[in-house]
Amino acid sequence: MATLTLDKVHSSLDFSIKHMVVSKAKGEFQDFDVDFSGDLSNLESSSIKVTIPVTSIDTGNEDRDGHLKAGDFFEAEKYPNMVFQSKSVKKVSDDEYKVTGDFTIKGETNEETFTVEYNGTSKSPLDGSTVAGFAVSGKVNREAYGMTYNAAVETGGMLLGKDVKFEGDFEFIVED
Repeated sequence: MATLTLDKVHSSLDFSIKHMVVSKAKGEFQDFDVDFSGDLSNLESSSIKVTIPVTSIDTGNEDRDGHLKAGDFFEAEKYPNMVFQSKSVKKVSDDEYKVTGDFTIKGETNEETFTVEYNGTSKSPLDGSTVAGFAVSGKVNREAYGMTYNAAVETGGMLLGKDVKFEGDFEFIVED
């Protein structure tokens, strides 16, 4: 069993949501931690915990970020972190897995499933270290977590979609 340490410099966690019915609003979380426990040769026995400080949200717009941190959305002062704790990892194909677990946002916990692609390992030409890479995708219904803020748009539909799509790329330093 190897120890995996998240390399935050080479990792990212992005999100998007429908905006005004016709486009997407996008952003990222600039801070997050992924605790991985398990064996790279048997990922189905792994346990994953992801902790995301909601104050690290960045949409490129300071006013929007402030609104997202406030009571209409994350209520960051009361609920500073989103946390995903895996319950099962199921192999779908050679490099694809479905990871199901409890996702807690704003004090609400729901079971969610994310698709994880294991990109394998590689040796760094700079220092000889071994790195492992994963790509993660999935979506959650924000309303299931008490984030129901919305407004009707003049042409029909709502200002914000219900589903928030997540895309993450995570690189780990592997230590035996």
